[in-house]
Amino acid sequence: MSEYIVKIDLDKPAYEQAGVHNRWHPDVPANASIKQNKSYKAECFDWTGGQVGNNDSADDIKYCDLSRIHYLSGPFFVEDCEPGDVLKVSIQDVQPLERQPWGYCGVFAKENGGGFLDKHYPKAAKAVFDFEGIYATSRHIPGVKFPGICHPGIIGVLPSHEVLAEWNSRETTLVQAHPHADFVMANLPNEHGAYAGINATEEQQKAVASYGARTIPGRPENGGNCDIKALTRGSTVYLPTYLPGGMLSLGDLHFSQGDGEISFCGAIEMAGCITFSVSVIKNGMRKLAMKSPMYLPSPVAPRFGPDRYLTFEGFSVDEEGNQLCLDTTVAYRQTCLRVIEYLRRYGYNDYQIYLLLSTAPIEGHIAGIVDVPNSCTTIGLPMDIFDFDISPEGEVVKKDMSNCAFAEDDLREGFAFTKEL
Repeated sequence: MSEYIVKIDLDKPAYEQAGVHNRWHPDVPANASIKQNKSYKAECFDWTGGQVGNNDSADDIKYCDLSRIHYLSGPFFVEDCEPGDVLKVSIQDVQPLERQPWGYCGVFAKENGGGFLDKHYPKAAKAVFDFEGIYATSRHIPGVKFPGICHPGIIGVLPSHEVLAEWNSRETTLVQAHPHADFVMANLPNEHGAYAGINATEEQQKAVASYGARTIPGRPENGGNCDIKALTRGSTVYLPTYLPGGMLSLGDLHFSQGDGEISFCGAIEMAGCITFSVSVIKNGMRKLAMKSPMYLPSPVAPRFGPDRYLTFEGFSVDEEGNQLCLDTTVAYRQTCLRVIEYLRRYGYNDYQIYLLLSTAPIEGHIAGIVDVPNSCTTIGLPMDIFDFDISPEGEVVKKDMSNCAFAEDDLREGFAFTKEL
């Protein structure tokens, strides 16, 4: 039997509970000590710590306090793990909590986090999904049903003081080098909302709040928020370590996600439970020449035939017609827009499709990054998730596809749900 090492109370604020924290810093105290090759269960909050509800308004998305994210379960001190070792984390299962069988996806307002397509879709929106066994459906995006690949968006270890100083230095340098950027280049340490855990002393809490790194980006040294949908049950993650005990944390659980998690709050976010075990490769960083995490993918994946993905292409020419040189980000953004243009014909508004691309198990790939000037990226959209024919040969019947949830003040402003590109 797996031993529970974190249990959460959905009726209490996350920042009042044991077993969780929301910053990377070496002074975050261990929540529990765990043995190698033993199975453990850790319950996890959704990434916001319960700020988003099962309702038909996106007010909670628009006004979400992003200084508090992510609430992670941990850190866990692994016995006989020393700096320079490699932690081998075996993911045995990931499931939503039975007492909360739903999740959500959101488009964040441009002024509060934004997203990959926020130049086109700057308003807040939300879709709530209900879980039916392995499947997800949503009243906000009718006509689709797909199996989930439940996985943690975040698996990582605490940094050493030296590694933390390197993060803060290079990210501060990036921000200072772009003082007129029209988007946030990096999220620097922020005392507001910081939580070092219920066991932290006043001194530890102060240090973590002042200098702790935000959990928003993944980083090469410790993994963290990489949002890799393949890290589901049956997968194995290898992490370099910098502190005694390794100090492992996990969280940001997703029921399903498309490659890229494009809307920022882009997966089906959920409160859930992860079952895992760990072992240690002694001196693994030297033996494996490791400078960043590695993983072995799971054999578990949705079964759509290889001929059942309608695949769209995008290139590094932006929407104004400007030619970029091998800009893969622009190419992937254009690929997303091609899918939105295609599915709009069936009656969905653009925000619904944006949310669907973030949550459904789309396959995103880099097709070519060598032929100047154009990178080419692709998105494979599984046709069988729809209850109608979306193939190029199928008849297009425009239906009433209802709507996703929007913020009340945006609705009062009367903004356009669908935008011609």
